Amino acid sequence: MRRLVLFALCATVGSASLAAAQTPDAKPTMEIYGFGMVDAIADFNQVNPDWYDSLRPSRLPNAPNQFGQDGHFYVSPRQSRFGVKGTLPTSDGDVTGQFEFDMYGTGKDAGVTTMRPRHMWGQWKRIGGGQTNTQFMDIDVFPNTIEYWGPPGMMFIRNAQVFFELYKKGPSNARIAIEAPGVSGDAGVFADRVELQNVRARFPAPDFTGHYRYTAEKWGYVQVGGVVRYIGYDDLLPNDAFDLNGHVWGGGIAVSAGIKPTPNDLLHLQVAQGQGIENYFNDAPIDVGVKKNPGNSVTPVVGEALGDFGLIIYLDHTWNERFATSVGYSRVDISNSDGQSANAYKAGQYATANLIYTPVKNLLFGGELQWGHRENFSDGFSVSDTRIQFSAKYSFGVKVGGN
Repeated sequence: MRRLVLFALCATVGSASLAAAQTPDAKPTMEIYGFGMVDAIADFNQVNPDWYDSLRPSRLPNAPNQFGQDGHFYVSPRQSRFGVKGTLPTSDGDVTGQFEFDMYGTGKDAGVTTMRPRHMWGQWKRIGGGQTNTQFMDIDVFPNTIEYWGPPGMMFIRNAQVFFELYKKGPSNARIAIEAPGVSGDAGVFADRVELQNVRARFPAPDFTGHYRYTAEKWGYVQVGGVVRYIGYDDLLPNDAFDLNGHVWGGGIAVSAGIKPTPNDLLHLQVAQGQGIENYFNDAPIDVGVKKNPGNSVTPVVGEALGDFGLIIYLDHTWNERFATSVGYSRVDISNSDGQSANAYKAGQYATANLIYTPVKNLLFGGELQWGHRENFSDGFSVSDTRIQFSAKYSFGVKVGGN
């Protein structure tokens, strides 16, 4: 841990050579922060065991008892987090940086308690880069839930990127970015065809993202975000009887808002619509599906960017200085292609309600009722999962340096 802190200090505050360019009266600052958290979960139904401590509708079973019998109990510390932020004043503007990780394994580490980088980025003036929240998303639409993954219908991905701030006035701003492209595909009912098994995605261009946010001190804010992407796919068996090369365009728009109807209430709203942008959703399936191409013996199937719709409606309410509640609903709907499997993911729903108690600063206890629902494409199967989660969170933070 000592080495990690030293590394983060060097990465975010800067090297000794940069220090020479500091303004005479300003000093570097570093903030170390994080929390330890434990979740106790009673799951009355079932979910993919690799995602045992989150409620993701896409990870609910796609067939009866796919993951065994109903009824499970889990205890997890994987939400725990550690981070470092640094600021280096210079004669020509501040250089800032952040390095943050939690313990929630994903990808090849799904189901494992292991270090997972969340933020690794920096900024100078209007230019920033590294891994952080995509410029397509609005992180402030995330409600005050204690369930880790959150509403499936929101845009939520931390992506490698280079961004440019076009405009900034207080909390209002506009940004554009080029971001690392990525995609997932579903060969559906044609998955056993060797020709499709040898089709690979190709990205000749970055994803282009951006947003504009307007903030009003009295009532809240409104944000509009967008993304455009080009997805190619190449046939790696050029000498067979088929030509499965092709491409699709993806893109979408998301409109979100944080509305303050009273001093004790914050209403989170978001509507998103697009195609081929499922990987930008907090929980959604694949971006490209297989579409039949009847009458063409050389190209019997083509790729199709799947349509997607996301919705969030949540209310955060503060009862008093110690008690708060968050309650709401979210969903995702997919326009499946005709070549997808009957048990492919079509729709997911998510709802939670909680009571959070903060007896003293930096200490939180909470209980939350959670419900998730999955609907398959065309086989008529659907399933729900109901959970109760109790959590305790112990936060810490310290600033060093500065004036």
